[in-house]
Amino acid sequence: MTRSHRAGVDIDRLQPLHHRLQRDYIDSGRIAGCQWLVARRGEVVVRHTLGLSDVERGQPMRDDTLMRIYSMTKPITSLALMMLYEEGHFGLNDPVHAVIPSWREQRVWVQGRGETMQTRPPRRPVTFRQLLNHSAGLTYGGALLDAGAEPDPVDEAYAAADINTRNGDSLATLVDKLGRVPLRYEPGEAWCYSLATDVCGWLVQQISGVPFERFLHERIFAPLGMKDTGFTVPAAEADRLAACYRHDAVLGRVLADDPATSPWLRTPALHSGGGGLISTLDDYHRFCKMLRRGGELDGERLIGPRTLELMHVNHLPGDVDLTQRAIDRFGETPQQGVGFGLGFATTLSGARAGVPGAGDFYWGGLASTLFWVDPREDLVAIFLTQLIPSRTYDFRTLFKSVVYGALID
Repeated sequence: MTRSHRAGVDIDRLQPLHHRLQRDYIDSGRIAGCQWLVARRGEVVVRHTLGLSDVERGQPMRDDTLMRIYSMTKPITSLALMMLYEEGHFGLNDPVHAVIPSWREQRVWVQGRGETMQTRPPRRPVTFRQLLNHSAGLTYGGALLDAGAEPDPVDEAYAAADINTRNGDSLATLVDKLGRVPLRYEPGEAWCYSLATDVCGWLVQQISGVPFERFLHERIFAPLGMKDTGFTVPAAEADRLAACYRHDAVLGRVLADDPATSPWLRTPALHSGGGGLISTLDDYHRFCKMLRRGGELDGERLIGPRTLELMHVNHLPGDVDLTQRAIDRFGETPQQGVGFGLGFATTLSGARAGVPGAGDFYWGGLASTLFWVDPREDLVAIFLTQLIPSRTYDFRTLFKSVVYGALID
């Protein structure tokens, strides 16, 4: 074995990824900077920190730069709820209204919009499985309209009720409002990326009797040694927070969140289980290492391996892919050849998805972050940058094509 081979990876064959990120994305000004890591068989094969964390102040990206991971919060929240599942607090097919009584009166959209909207009672109540699986009938509401999605009557109802995670409402108020707007479809009969994982955070709090943010710290972050992960950046660490940028079709990269005035410097009114966490590359790698090891890291077991496997297999009815179930509004994954479990997407067919990695599980975040864990190849990969929206550039295909091409045994 030559020095360029490590853990069955030809490191030289990862160089095109390094060069593409530097030349085509950082030097060209598409992104300010990034970090990425590939680990196999428990060994970090490559780890790079490139570019700037704050273009306006000329701050270089650091190994410990704090990043908004947005929807990469969702797998953490889902794991927290499933830890309570393992303690016997609920079954996956149990109705959620056992914990949220106001949801007993939910309605399903039939037709029309606004004052002429027609609804009916659902044929079956929303279950824990459906919330974890984004098949409960919820949507992302007005956020989708703000992102330029085609107008949808239920999204408009969310906007009219001011349903979002950044308006100053508490988590309890958000959940109450969601119970009073119609479901987009009959629970369990479709898939739509949604605020469901924020509701999962509320369920964690209600079932455990512990504030959601404290549960995550005490039961996940502290045991795993994720010392920099949380919903607020401490004042003493503010200089480590990256700037976040937005892609504009005319202007290119523009500043979206200045780290000097960022809302992440203040304690939020609502701790969003769907997208509220700040983390670092090292911290999220520790989370991924726990996933790779079947729920345990350094002697701390968070969840059993069989429960974790249950989370990352496909739960879409009929074992179909997202193209056959999804209401195509928004998501952090392509749909062809991809299924969805309990907090994770999974590649069902590399041929249909157009990338290797069948059997992996993964997700991404609004600011173009991504990770995946591949149990068959004993592989972990993480990419962090800060550019909204995540669909601006197809980093996942770039990463998968190069990383899997570098595996030699």
